Amino acid sequence: MENKPHKAGFVSIIGKPNAGKSTLMNALMGENLSIITPKAQTTRHRIMGILNTEEYQIVYSDTPGILKPQYELHKAMMRYVNFSLEDADAVLVVIDISDTEEHTEVLEKLHRTTSPLIVILNKIDLADEAKVKEAIEKWSALPNTKTVIPVSALKLFNTELVLQELLKLIPEHPAYYDKEKGDLTDRPERFFAAEIIREQIFRFYDQEIPYSSEVAIESFKEGKDILKIAAVIYVERDSQKGIIIGKAGSMLKKVGTEARKSMEIFFGKKVFLETFVKVEPNWRSNEQKLKRFGYEQ
Repeated sequence: MENKPHKAGFVSIIGKPNAGKSTLMNALMGENLSIITPKAQTTRHRIMGILNTEEYQIVYSDTPGILKPQYELHKAMMRYVNFSLEDADAVLVVIDISDTEEHTEVLEKLHRTTSPLIVILNKIDLADEAKVKEAIEKWSALPNTKTVIPVSALKLFNTELVLQELLKLIPEHPAYYDKEKGDLTDRPERFFAAEIIREQIFRFYDQEIPYSSEVAIESFKEGKDILKIAAVIYVERDSQKGIIIGKAGSMLKKVGTEARKSMEIFFGKKVFLETFVKVEPNWRSNEQKLKRFGYEQ
C-alpha cells in the first residue's frame, strides 16, 4: 500500500483585539486552549495548538490582538505577533465583519510576511448578505490573499472549510512535534492554570482591573487524584488589590471557586487552589518584571 504524503506546517492567526481569534483556534482544535472573554486584549501570549491526524500536523498560533503599543507589555505582545509571522506557512487574518474602523495596524503587520493569507470574515451571523459581499470584495484585493471565507467561529459555521483551504497551503513535511506524545500545545500545565485564573479576572472585574492584573503560579504539585496549585494575582496599586479581594474576601473567593471548577474540567482531576494578591507597581511598563512574568524580550 502506497504511503500518502504527510503535510506539516505553522499557521498564524492574527487580527485586531476581540475579532474572535481565540474562538476560531479553539474551534479548529476542538479544544479550549485559549481563554475567551468579551473584553478586548484577553490574549497576551502566543499560544500554540497542535492538531494531528495520520495525514497532517497543523501548528496553530493564537496571537494577541494587534494594537498600537502603550506599555512595554503591549510591545511584548506585538513581538509575539511578529514571531508568529516569521515562521508561518499560512496566515489566517481574522476580521470582525461588524468592525467598521480601519485595520491599519493589521495591514502593517501583514507587510512583514510573504506567506499566503486566508481572510476570515468572522461573526457573519451578525451581518446581512450585502455587507458580507462587500467585505469579500474588499479583502480579496489584499496581496497574497488566497481566499476569503465567511465564518461564525462561535457557531462553528464554515470552520471545516477553513481547515480544507489550509490543507491546500500546508507543505509536505514530516511532523514538527512528536505525534506519539499526543501533545495539544507547547505550553506547560502551569501556564494554563494561570490563564484560567486570568480568564475569571476578566470575567468578574471591569475597567482597568483585568488589564492591570497578572497571574503567576507559585507552586504546582500533582498527586494521583488531585492538583495542588498556589497562585499569586499581581496588580499595580493598593486600591486595585482591595478591589480584587473584595469585601471580606468575597470577590477573590468567587474568582478562585470559578477558576478551580474550570481547572478541574481542563486537567481532568480534582484541584485544590490557593490564591493570593500582591502589588507589583508598574509591572506593565518594566521590562525586567515582564521577563519575570514569562514575556519574551
